Amino acid sequence: MKSKILLIDDEPGIISILKNYFESSGYQVYSALSGNEALERVHCQPDIILLDINMPDIDGITVCQRIRKYISCPILFLTARVESKDKIIGFRAGADDYILKPFDIDELGARVEAHLRRENRMHKQSIIRFFGDLTVNYSNREVSVSSFVVPLSKREFEIVELLSMNAGQVFDREHIYEAIWGTDGEGSSDTIMEHIRKVRAKLAVFTQKSYIDTVWGVGYKWNG
Repeated sequence: MKSKILLIDDEPGIISILKNYFESSGYQVYSALSGNEALERVHCQPDIILLDINMPDIDGITVCQRIRKYISCPILFLTARVESKDKIIGFRAGADDYILKPFDIDELGARVEAHLRRENRMHKQSIIRFFGDLTVNYSNREVSVSSFVVPLSKREFEIVELLSMNAGQVFDREHIYEAIWGTDGEGSSDTIMEHIRKVRAKLAVFTQKSYIDTVWGVGYKWNG
């Protein structure tokens, strides 16, 4: 999908230049020529906003303050000049960057790309835990050892997930069964023994370390 960019500037000439540039670069472009119009345009859910500070009706700082609590995308201020105290005010209002006018349009494009890449990395961050050579990626529901993926079934991964998220804590078979199959499960806690046996066998293909310990007479715990 095309990234959506919202351009806010009271100079039609600047809007036209930026619109042509970003459309030719593959962006879906929205624009506003005033602060009030900008507040009406934010419903387009932009991926990034270029916002002029000096506008006659509502200045860019105020627009930023008004929309920041509802908009999480990067906001880059466009301004003819800026002092340190102005930057501090802008950053506190929710700005992510400053672009000084006159600007090199290719540099502006590169900055926009950099901010979008950073956003994508943040959104793609996974919940991961490392246990020596073993990695559990809870977001992707994947276990790997030294970059080799361990082929676990849905239930097998859920057992690893429960134990590894609570490393060192001992769970009896009944607790594990209820946590994964639910209280309405039609099987019995004996199935936990078989699933753990399979998990251990699959891990043993890639590592000699035993990550699931048996606590005799009690249950199982993760040994990370």
